[in-house]
Amino acid sequence: MSDDGVLLETARLTLRRFTMDDVDRLVELDADREVMRFLSNGEPTPAGTIRHEVLPRLLGQYGRRPGLGRWVALDRFTDEFLGWLALDPSDDGAEAELGYRLRRSAWGHGLATEGARALVRHAFETAGVRRVWAQTMAVNDRSRAVMARAGLRWVRTFHLTFDDPIPGTEHGEVEYELRREEWPALRQEWDAALRAR
Repeated sequence: MSDDGVLLETARLTLRRFTMDDVDRLVELDADREVMRFLSNGEPTPAGTIRHEVLPRLLGQYGRRPGLGRWVALDRFTDEFLGWLALDPSDDGAEAELGYRLRRSAWGHGLATEGARALVRHAFETAGVRRVWAQTMAVNDRSRAVMARAGLRWVRTFHLTFDDPIPGTEHGEVEYELRREEWPALRQEWDAALRAR
């Protein structure tokens, strides 16, 4: 971790710690109905919730589980805010939930996959977790595609009960994972693909 809070850089992204100065960026991100479609049926997250609950919780994670948490995703060359990517830690820090939420203008360019792959590599090679997992609605094809391209494999489909279900809930939730013992083979595959370019 650098002094300026940067966790890592990829070809096109800088991932850095959140600060309280990011409130407005998160409010704007969560105000996009399409971005929030599979999370809240398009309902925005109130600014007060972000300021007083979400950001303080995220900032508290950095000290408890170094190298894990949620990270602002910036365009590496322009510093434009693109959204966030995450390795949210389990209570014991042995597992991390891969997550991502990008502005709609950043969709379709492979940025979520690029960031997710970098975080998967970081999770196993630096943070030392034993398992990376992710979850989404079964009908969220875009998110499922990112999980698969990041090396995670489908584990299960399951059904939850919600008081106010989102359309598509009836098809269930899906969980994907990658375990530490599977990482070396995937790393070899990714490294070989890079050398072949």
